[in-house]
Amino acid sequence: MIAITPGEPAGIGPDLVIQAAQQARSADWVIVADAGMLQARAQQLALPLTIDQQLQTPARQAGALTVLDVTLQAEVVAGRLNTVNAKGTLAALDRAIDGCLKQQFTALVTGPMHKAVMLDAGFAFTGHTEHLAQRAQVDDVVMMLASPAMRVALATTHIPLSKVSEHLTATLLEQRIRILHRAMQTQFALTAPRLLVCGLNPHAGESGHIGREEIDVIEPVCARLRAQGMLLRGPLPADTLFTPQYLDEADAVMAMFHDQGLPVLKYSGFGEAVNITLGLPFIRTSVDHGTALDIAGSGKADTGSLFAAIAKASEIAAAVNASA
Repeated sequence: MIAITPGEPAGIGPDLVIQAAQQARSADWVIVADAGMLQARAQQLALPLTIDQQLQTPARQAGALTVLDVTLQAEVVAGRLNTVNAKGTLAALDRAIDGCLKQQFTALVTGPMHKAVMLDAGFAFTGHTEHLAQRAQVDDVVMMLASPAMRVALATTHIPLSKVSEHLTATLLEQRIRILHRAMQTQFALTAPRLLVCGLNPHAGESGHIGREEIDVIEPVCARLRAQGMLLRGPLPADTLFTPQYLDEADAVMAMFHDQGLPVLKYSGFGEAVNITLGLPFIRTSVDHGTALDIAGSGKADTGSLFAAIAKASEIAAAVNASA
């Protein structure tokens, strides 16, 4: 049974869930959200929606959803953020996480959250990835996006570009490469995963002339992990790493910061890419896009990434079960 959280209620998350529900499905979904909000959005979209709360036998027929109701504090207006609803939005996410930790759900699929409205409401929420790690009480996790063309993991995530170098320590990088390597084995059934590691600076530092992070941090970590048997290449210049000559021989890429790897990945497969959190004690996938407030409630939202996230969660769950 897969738990799905629509995320920011004023965004397209509710639209995606309702539009996806117009098709019959072969898997069990439970939507963790405000049932009244979903019903109102369905009416706005002029789409049929029957809601029940029978978690033991989730609805699979077209036009129906099983909902674990977590009430919001105010009426939702599509496209209009409201900090009053931040508490309920976060409560829905936490309820879904708790259900995964208790093995009530086999996986969690999340819709897009709006970080600014959460922060404006007083919650220290810098992103799903960080919140999931804290809630699950794990030391570290890795954010990875996967498209049909490539998988890209991040050594650092939601921090200012000016802070990347100071955060990129040898300890952090080694830990995150190990999480990526282990996840490739356990969740993607790759016995000997082949990894590429980006440099931080242009031309991977040009032998120290454009920065020393490659010499002082990245290369020593790569050398140490190679000596332990990992199939790992790097640090490589990011402007040449994302080309077929490298990607065709790799299973995943470790980028040093958010906007080094993700623009390339999203260009290669926007609408088909899936965000996966590695290192959690449960499976979590997500859509690869934001809240799209400008089209919320219009019926123009593309369900492609949501379906891809659900399919990937099911695929990983099957791989984990097969290896257990």
